[in-house]
Amino acid sequence: MTKPRLMVVKVGSSTLVDDAGALDRGFVRSLCDQVARLVSDGTRVVVVSSGAAAAGRDVLGFRERPSDIATLQACASAGQARLTQAYADVLAERDIPCGQVLLTRRDVMDRDGFLNARTTIERLLELGAVPVVNENDTVSTAEFAFGDNDMLGALVAALVGADLYVICSDVDGLYTSNPQEDPSATLVERVSEVDQRVSEMAGGAGTSYGTGGMSSKLRAARAMLAAGIPTVICRGRRDDVLIEVARGESVGTRFEAPEGAPHEGGRKLWIGLAEVPRGTIVLDEGATRAVLERGASVLPVGVRSTSGSYEAGDVVTVRSEAGDLLGRGVARYSSDDMERVRGVKLDIVARFLGPERAQPAVHRDDLLVL
Repeated sequence: MTKPRLMVVKVGSSTLVDDAGALDRGFVRSLCDQVARLVSDGTRVVVVSSGAAAAGRDVLGFRERPSDIATLQACASAGQARLTQAYADVLAERDIPCGQVLLTRRDVMDRDGFLNARTTIERLLELGAVPVVNENDTVSTAEFAFGDNDMLGALVAALVGADLYVICSDVDGLYTSNPQEDPSATLVERVSEVDQRVSEMAGGAGTSYGTGGMSSKLRAARAMLAAGIPTVICRGRRDDVLIEVARGESVGTRFEAPEGAPHEGGRKLWIGLAEVPRGTIVLDEGATRAVLERGASVLPVGVRSTSGSYEAGDVVTVRSEAGDLLGRGVARYSSDDMERVRGVKLDIVARFLGPERAQPAVHRDDLLVL
C-alpha cells in the first residue's frame, strides 16, 4: 500500500481526557509523537481535535457536563487555549509549528468561505505546520453547528483532498452489535457500503465527554465513501495506531469503496457536508431506484412528501420511503411549490407554473448521493 500523502486525524473528547475528565497530556504527547514520525516520513497531517469543552470543564471546576449553552461555550473558551497550547508545546519540541483553525458551519456555508478555509489549511501545510482544527464552540449556534467533530473531520478531509481519514475513538471500530451487551459481537474489518444493515450495527450517543457515537462516525464514513477517501475508525489509545494505519495494517474498521468506483467532486461535497439542510423530501420507490441505480435527477413526479420550510436554492435532505438517507441536494423549488408539484409530471408542471419553471426537484448536478 502506498503511504498516504495527506492524512486527516480526528480525535474525540473521550480519547483526549483521562478518567477524571482532565486533558490527558500524556496521550497528547503520544499522539504528537506519532504525528511527528508521520511528518518526518513525508506524510502531512491535519488534526481535528475535540476536547475544548472537556478541558474547559477542568479549568472552570465543573465535574459534570453543563446543560446550558452559555456555560458550555464558556468551557469551550477556557479549554480551547489549554488544548491548543498542549499540542503546540509538544510539537515545538520536535521543531514542528502548530496552527489553530476554528470553524463553524457558517464559515463554510458559502463557496468562498469553503475555499478560503481550504486555502488557509493548505498554506499551513505548505509551511510545514500541523493545522489543529476544531469547531468554534464559543460562538457556534445550534443551527450552524456541525453537531460532532466526526462530520467536521469529514468536511476537512474533503476540503483538502486527503488520502486517508482516521477517526480515533474509544472503541476498536464498528462491531456487528454492541460488544458491551452482546458477547458474540465481532469487529467488522472492512466496509465498502454503508447500507441499512451496516447502519443498524451502530449504537447510540457518545460518552459524557463527547457528542458523537458510532452513528455519527458512520455518517462521516458514508460521506467519505462518496468522496473516494478511505476512512478508518480505530481505538485512539492503541500504541502507534496512526503509524499502523498509515502503513495499511489491519487496524479497526476500514471504509473504502471498491477500486474504480466513481466519487463526487468538490462542489457536491460542499453541498452535502457544509450546507445546512433546510428541509426533507421523500422519494417513492421508483424515484429511489432511478437515483441510486441510474444516476437520475429527482423529478417532481417521484417526490412522495416534503417537510420543512425552504426556498429554491436551499439544500434539502433526500430520503426513501423506508427512511433511508439517499443524499443531499439543492432544491429547485421552494417548500410551498414542492408541495404543489410533488407527484406531478413535468409537462403538467409547465402548464400551471410555466415552461421555465418545469425542472427537476433536485438536479443530479446538485445532488450528493450518500
